[in-house]
Amino acid sequence: MPRHDDDQDNRRDGGKKGRALRGRAGRNQGGRGSGRGSTGTVRLWGRHAVEAALTNPNRTAKKLWGTREAIQEMLDDHDAELPRDLPVEYAQAVDLARLVARDAPHQGLVLECLPLDDVALDDVLDEAEGRTLVLLDQVTDPHNVGAILRSCAAFDVAALITQDRHAPPESGTLAKSASGALEVVPWVRVVNLARALESISEAGYWRIGLDGEGTSEFPHALPAGPVALVLGAEGEGMRHNVMQHCDSIARLPISGAIESLNVSNAAAIALYAAATRATEED
Repeated sequence: MPRHDDDQDNRRDGGKKGRALRGRAGRNQGGRGSGRGSTGTVRLWGRHAVEAALTNPNRTAKKLWGTREAIQEMLDDHDAELPRDLPVEYAQAVDLARLVARDAPHQGLVLECLPLDDVALDDVLDEAEGRTLVLLDQVTDPHNVGAILRSCAAFDVAALITQDRHAPPESGTLAKSASGALEVVPWVRVVNLARALESISEAGYWRIGLDGEGTSEFPHALPAGPVALVLGAEGEGMRHNVMQHCDSIARLPISGAIESLNVSNAAAIALYAAATRATEED
């Protein structure tokens, strides 16, 4: 995998000069993600995940690998250029496959970067302006968390909140599933989810836990004010202490033909209901 030189630097964007497609050299305190679950560097792959990381001012990129075609297509689509201080190594797709998880769909792009800075719950609550919050209790599958982040981005969620010890770290698999949402949705990792729910209540939120045995039914369980949706791991559901810190427990109206929904599907449906409710109220 040959390293690019200065002449390649000048040629790689076809002589086109645009804005820099990059992350800021110095990360801001209170960035828009959380890296507490990761140490060292993080390796991301896939078109959307890499593009979003490079255009996120709160992300520090360390090295980019890619096929010439994939890198050029990314730059052309953004009318951009790569920063000169970002090491770039051109490679064939088969070489890139050795840099990522087995059978991972890297789409010709792999980026090594620093984890995003931690986000404080108090800061999120100060800036949320009543937008929906999503809390996950012991949801550890990175594919599910990534998919939920993607739904959070689609429905303008103020933050995703997880317990530090019971959530996956920032990773390439999670970022690929999030399709760029990891870079735009604040991810708060807390030590104690029950205490976080107390703070959320004090901020004026109605806390709704989603569970198949809930006494009320979505979307009728949605109140008029700000809501925090709490979802538990598949099978185990929410822990008892977390459930006790919810104002109500609601179930999704699904048929008896299936026992339950995947947690990411349930989150998407609940977020759509909350967003539709807000639109109708407006």
